[in-house]
Amino acid sequence: MNNNLHVVIGLEMHCELKSNSKVFSSGKNAYSDTANENVSPVDMAFPGILPVVNKYNVEEAIKMASILNCEIAKYMIFDRKHYYYPDLPKGYQITQCSKPVGINGSIEYDLNNEVKKALITDIHLEEDAAALDHMHNTSTIDYNRAGVPLLEIVTEPCFKSAEEAIAFLENMIKIYQYTGISDADTKRGQVRCDVNISLANANNEYVTPRTEVKNVNSLSNIYNTIKYEEERHKNAYFNHTEELVQETRRYDEETNTTIRMRTKVDAIDYKYFVEPNIPPYIITKEHIENLIKDIPELPLSRKLRYINEYKLSLEDSNTLIKNKDISDYYDNCINIGIDKIQAANWVTVNILGELNKDNSNIKDFFITPAYLKQIIDAINSGKISSKQAKEIFNKSLLDKKEPKEYISDSSQISDETYLKDLIISIVANNQAQKEAYLNGRTNLFDYFVGQVMKETKGKANPNITKKLLQEILNN
Repeated sequence: MNNNLHVVIGLEMHCELKSNSKVFSSGKNAYSDTANENVSPVDMAFPGILPVVNKYNVEEAIKMASILNCEIAKYMIFDRKHYYYPDLPKGYQITQCSKPVGINGSIEYDLNNEVKKALITDIHLEEDAAALDHMHNTSTIDYNRAGVPLLEIVTEPCFKSAEEAIAFLENMIKIYQYTGISDADTKRGQVRCDVNISLANANNEYVTPRTEVKNVNSLSNIYNTIKYEEERHKNAYFNHTEELVQETRRYDEETNTTIRMRTKVDAIDYKYFVEPNIPPYIITKEHIENLIKDIPELPLSRKLRYINEYKLSLEDSNTLIKNKDISDYYDNCINIGIDKIQAANWVTVNILGELNKDNSNIKDFFITPAYLKQIIDAINSGKISSKQAKEIFNKSLLDKKEPKEYISDSSQISDETYLKDLIISIVANNQAQKEAYLNGRTNLFDYFVGQVMKETKGKANPNITKKLLQEILNN
């Protein structure tokens, strides 16, 4: 294949928003395994009903537009998209076309520790359609999803590999979850993508028509879609295996291929016009500024802070930012004075190890940052060893008692006079081991450390013990 050609990818990322009700109705916005449970007269397009905009959804859309560094519209305007929708009873979708909530944005994302930038065409708020289940000879419709608030982020064709596209999507999913705008659960279909793919030459001129693959519903499927389409386009271009046309396709999981649905129509064929039942209203600058105040520090910013300021490893930084609650817990540890490296080690190893046992949430974890500080302070002051610290951590967790209740009973023995007399006695009673050590069997040093720990039931300060042993054995 010609190395001068490369794939060009644009994404249309759809994400369902969190709210109590749907975007234009009072229907409940919640996931349910029971079909047609969360519906209202508006969702079903009964005669005489009118849509009412969910203000909370609009505010969340404005927040995301701000995060994407978009130019935010001065007026909130909705449009009708007249297109055959078997999964929307009224036969059209309420969306945004003439004045999206945000346009001309950009956002940085991370790929293999390299910061890249994605360009955003627009972000708009719309209603989701119902879920169609296709069986052997029939299809059923679940209207629970009809009217669910949906944010669509449309990117420029700015990705040149499947890896870049997936890294961008992973970053956006984290942002949705960090801000609480959406759970962004791909397993529940809350994130879906339309993937647009073409080939371009070294001058970034398109050499194949655009293929749009609709409603791809997982990151792995999106990756496979891009890889398959890239090869299909190259084979068609170089080997003339088929004639490429602008078209819409779907991804088939069973065969890991894409299948033609229809030739692609242009946007003008969707017959957009302004939604007459929802009057435009002003978005004030003050309102936008108040909403922006609620946006937390986002994952990429935290990761760069952990690496550049806190000197954490790339692996630990990635682990800490995977979940906002974990990252918040770690930041709280730092805020109360725990050493940055020690806090990272305890969170990524001990605490996450416990949470992963039963998939529990760190918000419910008994060892708070303040309790963790009791343990780490005791280590740093020499009261307990690292081994004792882990035992206290486990006891505190099991008994649901503060770690400090166990620390006094577990305090290390750091009295040098006591330890020196004990070591002299142990060496005197192990002359054969001493002679062997002095004749080159240096591994016996650990034997003597073990004897001291045995006599003190593990309470001897290991650093002082090793120092005194070196002095006594070598003299």
